[in-house]
This record gives sequence, C-alpha cells and structure tokens, in this order.
Amino acid sequence: MTQPAVAERLLAWTPGQGLAPAPTTGPAAAVRTAGGHLLVADSWLVREGRVRAFDRHRDRFLRSCTECGGPALDQLTAFWRDMTAALPRTGEWFPRVELAAGSLELRLLLRPAPPLGTAVRVWAAGQLDPRTVPRRKGPDLDALARVRRRAITEGADEAVLIGSSGVLLEGATTSVLWWEDDTLCLPPPRLPLLPGVTTALVQDRARALALRIAHRERTVAELDGHEVWLVNALHGIRPVTEWTGRPMTTPPAVRAPEWQQWLNGTAERLPDINS
Repeated sequence: MTQPAVAERLLAWTPGQGLAPAPTTGPAAAVRTAGGHLLVADSWLVREGRVRAFDRHRDRFLRSCTECGGPALDQLTAFWRDMTAALPRTGEWFPRVELAAGSLELRLLLRPAPPLGTAVRVWAAGQLDPRTVPRRKGPDLDALARVRRRAITEGADEAVLIGSSGVLLEGATTSVLWWEDDTLCLPPPRLPLLPGVTTALVQDRARALALRIAHRERTVAELDGHEVWLVNALHGIRPVTEWTGRPMTTPPAVRAPEWQQWLNGTAERLPDINS
C-alpha cells in the first residue's frame, strides 16, 4: 500500500504521562540530534497494523535495557504498553524504540517504512567489525550506517562485517544465513553477533521441518556459489543476487520464495491496548 509522504516523529515517554512529542529546540533537542547517544534500540516493520514476532522484539528490548542499567521493569512495561497503543494501525511503518544514554529517556521514533526489497546486492569486500557493543542494538547504529553508506557507493545495498581473523559475522543491518546442500548455516553464537529476531524465526521453522542447522565459521569468499540470505525485521528474507567488490557467483535462490511467503504469513495484529 502506498501512503502519502509523512515526516518521522520522535515521541518521549514520561512515567504517568505517557508519550508526547519531544522538544525540537533547546539542550534536550540538541542531545537527541547528536550521533551515538543510544544505549538500546529496536525496530520492526508494521504493515496495516501487523507485525512479525512483536513479543520477541519486546523481550529483546526489555532485556537489553535491563542489562545496561535502564529504568525499572515496571517502567519499561508501562512504556511498551503506551508505545504499542501509539503505533499506527494503517500504512507501512518502521518504528524504533530507544533508550537514550545519559538521561535514560525512553522514546519512540515513528517513521514511515522505506521501500521494501525481496533481493539484495552485497558489497563483499568485507568490513572489519566497527562495533563496540555487538550484542546490543543501539550504541553502534551510527558506525553501521557509515559502513552501509560506503557499500552504497560501491553499488551495493548492504555490507558484510568480518572479524579480525577474516571470519564472516553478519551484515551492517542484517543477519547472514546460507545453505550448504540441505543444511541451513549461520555463524557460531560464540562470535560477536546481535541476536536477530528474524534469524530465530527462521531457525524455529527449520527445526519444525526437521532440517539440519549448522553453525559454521566461513569467510566471505567461502560463500561463493551458495544460496545466501540476509535477514532482518524490515525486509524479512532477501537472497543475495549480486556480490560487488569480489568475483563471486550467486546461484538461483530456489529456496527463498517459499520461505519469504511463510515469513510474511507470520505477521500478527498488534494487540488492542484499549480493549
């Protein structure tokens, strides 16, 4: 569904008062517009009031806030309730919940969803992982955005991150999965990886289908000739259809269409907070 152009809005949460537009002037606004001031962030796609794995996003956000000394659980729960009620039930949106550093302010960034993709071109040069807190989404968003902008200048949509040994980790905004014969593969959890919500859904389905899942260390070059997927909460599953910056081949993504259809079907209606 195409919706009119809408500006994003930042809403700040106050206990007992709920969400209200954040100030656009003054010291508080200056802090909000500066880069690198998020302790925690989480985001997901909302399409006509439906979301995939909304509870899992809630659990990850609350857990991350608690781990970094954020507000008490009762405040986090109240914020989540007010935030859920504020999410639009029509149109396509890509909201982000935030915990700000310093003030520990809880916020909701309401923003329209960007165009969605069903395939992806990847800059295969391999960027050394720039993150300082790889297992928590939020603190490194600015650094990852710079990596992705560089990938775009190289004719790609996304970049892959590698460790100091050259082993593949994940994408700047995605998790990486691939197929070796009939085995669904992904990097080992001992590596510095963000716990991806969409990756967990895919693994759950693979287990339900009795498919083999393997955690394997691979370099980017070792993905040559394999069906590779980049997955996240915005685009879902996107097979890699082109590698740039390295001579690599991409076979037909024979598995992706059926899995994409399944994943789209997992979206559920947002809860009616007022009922």
